[in-house]
Amino acid sequence: MIYLNDHTELLDIEDALSKVSSQRREQALKFSHESGRRLSLAAYLLLMEGLQKEYGIAEPPVFEYLEGGKPVIKGHPEIHFNFSHSGKVALCAIDSQPVGADVETPRKITPSLISYTMNEKEQALITSAPESLSAFLALWTKKEAVLKLTGEGIRSDLKTVLAKPELYQIETVITDKYVYSIAKFK
Repeated sequence: MIYLNDHTELLDIEDALSKVSSQRREQALKFSHESGRRLSLAAYLLLMEGLQKEYGIAEPPVFEYLEGGKPVIKGHPEIHFNFSHSGKVALCAIDSQPVGADVETPRKITPSLISYTMNEKEQALITSAPESLSAFLALWTKKEAVLKLTGEGIRSDLKTVLAKPELYQIETVITDKYVYSIAKFK
């Protein structure tokens, strides 16, 4: 299930801090800017909402971390989740199988970023698209969702991330405020 908050600027930080685990509170307070705290808390609150609705879990989850840094919910290895946030949007995907998620908000994209992150076919797709920024963000979020699914995280060779589409099921949603992708293994 996908949970999304595209109005994180309205989140009351003090109220949110009182609802989350001490572990998450500590992590959120490490952000020097209020916007980072707000996004961190918003993503976690989405996870809490989903755990309550889908699994009846009311306690704020505590995380353990796998090699590579991917968080898992302590005591619930059967529940998979992934966070992402960008701009004023926070997203949390929750599933019974491994899942990767990425959300991006529109921003200036340079030609050098496109050539560094996209292969020739992807670059041609972006160039020929009626909305080149949306096309770039769709490809970018797919790549990041796959890398988060596999636990690899951002790597130096981004051009080959989507080279084996038969391995992944990817859902992408494009709006005027954000683009997100959710990836699972087929």
